[in-house]
Amino acid sequence: MTITVEKEMTEFEKLFLKSYDYDFKVAGVVKGTVLKVDKNEILVDIGSKSEAILPLRELSNVHFENPTDIINVGDEKDFYILKEENEDGTITLSLKRVTFAKSWRELDECRKNNDTILVKISNLVKGGVVVEALDLRGFIPSSQLRTGTPYDGLIGQEIPVKILEADPKKNKLILSQRQALAEEREKVVGDVIAELQVDQIVKGEIVRIADFGAFIDINGVDGLLPISEISWQRIKHPSDVLTLGEQIEVKVLKIDEELNRISLSLKRMGENPWVKIEGQFKEGEIISGTVNKITSFGAFVNIFEGVEALLPVAEMSEQEINPFNFLRVGEKVQVIIKKFTPQEHRISLSIKDLKKSEKPEKQQKEEKAE
Repeated sequence: MTITVEKEMTEFEKLFLKSYDYDFKVAGVVKGTVLKVDKNEILVDIGSKSEAILPLRELSNVHFENPTDIINVGDEKDFYILKEENEDGTITLSLKRVTFAKSWRELDECRKNNDTILVKISNLVKGGVVVEALDLRGFIPSSQLRTGTPYDGLIGQEIPVKILEADPKKNKLILSQRQALAEEREKVVGDVIAELQVDQIVKGEIVRIADFGAFIDINGVDGLLPISEISWQRIKHPSDVLTLGEQIEVKVLKIDEELNRISLSLKRMGENPWVKIEGQFKEGEIISGTVNKITSFGAFVNIFEGVEALLPVAEMSEQEINPFNFLRVGEKVQVIIKKFTPQEHRISLSIKDLKKSEKPEKQQKEEKAE
């Protein structure tokens, strides 16, 4: 009887001691169950003598507002051992380092397979945007953005991208939205163009603005809105009128089925002001206008909504002048219509002739006689 008891005690002691016989080494990976999550600490059961600690800084590589955005009580995950037991028997863990390794492996496979992945834009930086990609931070250069230019409306958006470079040693992840969209465009462009007709009015989103115009997303296909088709009135840059991310209605101007291109017009959504102006003015009439632009050869004067007339330098004064010193943009001027051909979209103005018409009749006859 005594022998049996001693034997049982010996087995119990062995089991008890074995329960504390762990080999939790730094850089090892263990499975654990989350016991507690709050804003100060995360406790994890990994089978050690005491609960292991997961510091918040070791939770994730991406920004989070609350730890529960990443992890919750009851979650079973793999954890990286960051520090061995301290004097209190506590082990320090890292989740982000396990995720880091797994994410890089997955991203490398996606790169090799030329897969498209979804990422979330987290903030704007110089030269591009920072994104969250599989719990890693990635970068999309401005040249690889659909918009070409980062803007606040992009933050929080989920967008498809291709992986240009994935280097875990340098922690470098470079992505391209434009390449992903180019691939998607090839899949749908034929169907989208087949449903469009010239003069059809369509709704789209302004996805890129350039010096020469803007690109409008029409059901997944970018159509070009040239600067000359934005407004009847002269504009310096498309961004003076348009805003990235804005939804607008445009008219289909031209469809090139061979090249799969769509040309659009915004100004033709309204009535042509050159048609409206016919019959409202005549040659020799004195009118007022606003100087919109000054050049070395003359000034463009807005005389009707959407209509600019040219005031040549030679028609500004009888004396030789510098147009930039003679007029200023935004100035109201009184002019006389010298030539009026709205059918050709041409109107010529004169200040010089206006001054002549204001001279007494006797003085005008004397000047002619001379």
